[in-house]
Amino acid sequence: MDKQVSPVQPTDLQREAAKQLDEAFRSQIAKSSLGVLPVSLSLAYADWLMHLAASPGQQLLLVQQARALLQESLVRAFSGLRVVDAEGNPVKELDHRFSDPSWNEWPYNILKEGFKAADAWWSEATEVDGVSRHNHHLVKFFTRQWLDALSPSNWALTNPEVLKTGWESMGQSWLDGCRNYAKDLLEYQKNAAPIADASRLEPLDFEVGKDVAVTPGKVVFRNHLIELIQYTPTTKKVFPEPLLIVPSCIMKYYILDLSPHNSMVRYLVDSGYTVFMISWFNPEASDRGLGMQDYLQSGVMQAMAQVKAHTGAARIHAIGYCLGGTFLSIVASVLDRHNELAQAPQRRREDAAPNDQQGKLPQRRQADAIRFDNLPELATVTLLAAQTDFSEPGEIGVFIDDDQIESLHESMARTGFLSGQQMGSSFKFLNSRDLIWSRNTRRYLLGQAEVGNDMMSWNADTTRLPERMHTEYLSSLFLNNALAAGHYRVAGVGVALNDIKSPLLVVGTMRDTVSPWRSVYKIHLLTDTHTTFILAAGGHNAGIVSEPGHPRRTYQIDSVEKGHGWVEPDAWIKKAPMREGSWWEAMHAWLKERSGAPIAPPAFKGESLGDAPGTYVFVRYAD
Repeated sequence: MDKQVSPVQPTDLQREAAKQLDEAFRSQIAKSSLGVLPVSLSLAYADWLMHLAASPGQQLLLVQQARALLQESLVRAFSGLRVVDAEGNPVKELDHRFSDPSWNEWPYNILKEGFKAADAWWSEATEVDGVSRHNHHLVKFFTRQWLDALSPSNWALTNPEVLKTGWESMGQSWLDGCRNYAKDLLEYQKNAAPIADASRLEPLDFEVGKDVAVTPGKVVFRNHLIELIQYTPTTKKVFPEPLLIVPSCIMKYYILDLSPHNSMVRYLVDSGYTVFMISWFNPEASDRGLGMQDYLQSGVMQAMAQVKAHTGAARIHAIGYCLGGTFLSIVASVLDRHNELAQAPQRRREDAAPNDQQGKLPQRRQADAIRFDNLPELATVTLLAAQTDFSEPGEIGVFIDDDQIESLHESMARTGFLSGQQMGSSFKFLNSRDLIWSRNTRRYLLGQAEVGNDMMSWNADTTRLPERMHTEYLSSLFLNNALAAGHYRVAGVGVALNDIKSPLLVVGTMRDTVSPWRSVYKIHLLTDTHTTFILAAGGHNAGIVSEPGHPRRTYQIDSVEKGHGWVEPDAWIKKAPMREGSWWEAMHAWLKERSGAPIAPPAFKGESLGDAPGTYVFVRYAD
C-alpha cells in the first residue's frame, strides 16, 4: 500500500523551497546592512537595553554625567575658553574633523562641544555590566558609527569650514563638490550593474608591472595556487639564507612592492637578500573547494620547497604579512616540531611511542603527506601585522558570529567565493569616519579633488577568497580560536605555536583595526623563543609600508629571550625604547645578525616561466 503523506507535514520540495526563500531574504538584508544581520544587531541592543534597565545605579550615574557634560560644554562654548595643558598652553584639537580654527567661533563651537559631549556620554553609556562580550562590541561599534554619521562636520550648514571656503571661492568649491558628487554617482550606477567582461573594468591609476610591482625578477615556479617570483640580485654578494615573503591571499602581493621608492622588496634586495615572493592565484568559482590545507601545503610549503630547490639553501628567512603571517606561523610550528623530533635521540622516539611497532611517532606517521625532506629549516620567522590569537580580533569581530558566518556561507554557496567588493566594503565600513564621512566632506562639501597614490590604486585591485577556505578561516580561527587553543591541525597533526623554535620578529601597528597590535602581541603568550616585538606608527597597510626617509616615522622595539615571562602590552609600551625613522632598518639589522657570511648571488636555476610580476597578479574580476 502506498505511503500516505500527511497534509500537516510539508514535503521535501516545500522544505527546500522555504529554505531557498529564507536564504534569499537574508541575503538581501545582509546586502543592505553591509553584512551585519539586523537580527544580530537587534539582539545586541536588546541585551544592552535590558541590562541597563536592570541597573538603576548606572542610570543615575549616566544622568549625572549627562548634566555635567552639558554644563561643561555650554560653559566652554559661551565663555570661549580653550582646553589648556598643565602649563596653560592651548591643547591641539586631536579630532581632525574640528581642527579648523573656525570651529572655535560661535555658534559652531556650540555644535562642536555639544557633539563631543554626546560622543563622550554614549561611550560611557555603552559600558553596562552583564552584556555579553560580542553584543557589547556590536553596540559600541554601531553607536560610534551612528554618531560619526551625525557629526556636524558632515553637513554644509553646520560646518563653518565649508561655508568659509565657499564664500572665499565665490561658490567655486560648492560647484566643484557638485561635480564630484555627480561623477561619483555616475560611477556608482555604472558599477552597480554587473560587468560580464572583466576586460571592461576601468584601468588602475597605477599600472601593475609599469608603475608598481616593477622590481626585476623571474617567475621560477607555478601551480594552480601560486606563482613564485625570484628577484634579481642588485648586490655583488648576498646573505646565504634566501628570504621568502608570504603575503596575504586577501590582497595582491605588490603591497610589498609598490613604487620603487616605497617597495619593501626592492629595499631587501638592495640590502643583500635573495628575495622570493608568493603571488596568490585570484580564484574562480570552480575553485570553491580550495581550503586552508591547500593554502598551507600547496602554497606556503610548496614555495619553501621551491626556494630550497632553486638555491640549494638548507636554511631560509621567512616573512609573513597579515593572513600570510598566520599561514607562516602554522607552517613554522609544524616544521620546527618535525626538525626537533628529527634531531632527537632514538631513545626519545622509542620512549615517546613504545607501542608503535615501526618505531615512529603516530603523529609523524599521520603527517606523511608532507614531504619534510624537501623543506628547508627556518633561520628566522618575521610576522607583520599577523594574528595568531583571535580572541580579541578588533573591529572586524563585529562581522564574526554564528549567524553572520552562516549568512556568508549561504552567499558563497551561490557564487563559490567571497568577492573582493564584499571585502572592500567591509573594511571601508570598519573605518567609516575617514573612508566615508571625512572623504565625502572633502569631495562634496569642500570640493577638493582626490589625489590618488599607489596604495589607493592597490587597494582598488581586489581579490576573491574561495568558499571553503574563507569558511574554514572564519570558523576555525576567528570563531573558535583553534590555533591559539592548540586545536588546529595540518595533515592530521595538531599545531602548537609553542613548537616554534626559530627566532621571531613580530611587527604590530598602532592604528591597526584589522590586526590590533595588542592582539598581535599575544604571540608572547603562545611561544617560548627569542621574540623581538616592534610597534610601528600607522595602520594595517601604511604602518607596514614604512620606507626609510619618510619624515616623522617612529617605532618602539624590545626583545625577550627563551624562557621569558609575560609582560602586559600596556606595560611593554611604557618601557620599550622609542626610535626615529623606519622600522625596516631595524628588521634588516635583526635579519643580518642571524644570517651567515655573504656569498656570491645564486643563479636562476631551471626554466624561467616569465618575468616578474608574473601573470596571476593581473587577474581581475568585475565583482
